[in-house]
Amino acid sequence: MIRKFATARVLPSLVLIAMLTVAAAVHAQQTPVPPPDQPPQAEQQPQSQTSSSQEAAPEEIDRPVKKKVKGYDKWTFNAGGGASLTNGTTKTFVRGGGGVAAVGAARNYSKYFGIRLDFQFDNLPLRTSALQAAQATGATNHVYSLTLDPIINIPVSSNWGGYVVFGPGYYHRSGKLDASTAIPGSACNSFFRWWGHCYNGSLPISGQFLHESQNEFGYNFGGGITRKIRPNIDLYVEFRYLHGKHNNITTDLRPITVGIRW
Repeated sequence: MIRKFATARVLPSLVLIAMLTVAAAVHAQQTPVPPPDQPPQAEQQPQSQTSSSQEAAPEEIDRPVKKKVKGYDKWTFNAGGGASLTNGTTKTFVRGGGGVAAVGAARNYSKYFGIRLDFQFDNLPLRTSALQAAQATGATNHVYSLTLDPIINIPVSSNWGGYVVFGPGYYHRSGKLDASTAIPGSACNSFFRWWGHCYNGSLPISGQFLHESQNEFGYNFGGGITRKIRPNIDLYVEFRYLHGKHNNITTDLRPITVGIRW
């Protein structure tokens, strides 16, 4: 009797202990254990803020870089034609109005300053008095010139401007008399001295005075006015003074040229 009573009291206690043990095991499996090496989330937040502060804003990435506008063309070119007036001794033998053809190129270093190289052809029609002095029925005569000048541009408005040029020049003058009744070895007159075939005061015995060819060095200066007719094209009118000299023989011209510059 006593054994049955003791068994009845101990059995419920064992069941209760077993139930508590199972409940504790289940609770331990459901509760996650944080990994030992993982830092707290609060400590990672400053790193994300720092990395985000280092990233460039979208408007800074997409912002276009402005190019500096020069306001002038690095290279400009010109071509024109016109007529020449004569001056000095040249005026005595050459009549004005001879044709002119000119081309050039300029390297600009700023809006106001550049270096310009020009090649020009000037026709030199001889006067009737010069042909009579040469005892010739006709003649051809011309000058090829090459000039290298600083150019100073003077902008006045969006459409109007001007420029000034000055510098050294090289001139090659050549010509031919159609025929001449002058006697070789005879005394030179003023025309043949300017023509360039007078040696020791007389014409060469060989009779080669029908042709002339001489190189002269000198200077030139002048200026022009420009008018814009297209965004990249200017119309210009130019006046220059050309002077060359060799062995006291001079060539003096005042060409007037009209052309375009681009």
